[in-house]
Amino acid sequence: MTDATRAPKLRERPMSPHLQVWRWHITMATSILHRATGVALYVGALIAAAWAIALANGPESYATFKSLLGSPLGKLVMFGLTVSFFYHLANGIRHLVWDTGHGLDVKSANFSAVVCLAFTVAASIAVWVIAAMTGAL
Repeated sequence: MTDATRAPKLRERPMSPHLQVWRWHITMATSILHRATGVALYVGALIAAAWAIALANGPESYATFKSLLGSPLGKLVMFGLTVSFFYHLANGIRHLVWDTGHGLDVKSANFSAVVCLAFTVAASIAVWVIAAMTGAL
């Protein structure tokens, strides 16, 4: 007679692959970076909302907000948001091109990833150089 009260032997289930299993490549990094910059842009939206609230609260509140963003840490955060904006923009355009069915082969995808990163660096630096030249910093 069989013993029905015993649990059946469980099979060893395979573990899903993790980042350590895969060899890093540029399109993998750009995919992760796209998600991270999306999160950073949400933080930027909160900063924009705080700017509007400070502006509505009057000159003292706005001056405090400006001094916070004008501090070295504030400028670093704003530079990070600039980089996030331009990267997310470039990679979003890249995804729109992919949605048309173009640029999906490995060589094109790698090239477009490099173009996105180069555009991000060039546009971010250009905006901050122009801001410095016009006295906005």
